[in-house]
Amino acid sequence: MSMSDPIADYLTRIRNAASVQKKTVDIPFSKFKLAITDIMKKTGFINDYSVIDLENSRRMLSIKLKYYKGENAITGLQRVSKPGIRRYVKYSDLPRVKNGLGVVIVSTSKGLMTEKQAKELKIGGEVICKIW
Repeated sequence: MSMSDPIADYLTRIRNAASVQKKTVDIPFSKFKLAITDIMKKTGFINDYSVIDLENSRRMLSIKLKYYKGENAITGLQRVSKPGIRRYVKYSDLPRVKNGLGVVIVSTSKGLMTEKQAKELKIGGEVICKIW
């Protein structure tokens, strides 16, 4: 069965694992998901991640979720740009999440980055998701 929106599936798997306070979550690998996961690690929303090689040349992305005093570091994930409705914005119109406490991940011509990095480089792009 093919998946129509693998990024929404990725975010949902993380949201569901965090809601039941699992320590790790395994997700089918893609370079795009790896880039999002790397941004989540750099911004402090997850502890660590690793790529696991399976048989038949398949790979999984194993993400170690972060908790602080029993509370999840990720309180919300929202998919903004969807396959049916793409959301493109100029760098001056990039949204903020929770007054800067959250992160907006933007796909630009220079690769995936946070909205803060995109504003510094004065690059707009497709708003992928919001994390807070």
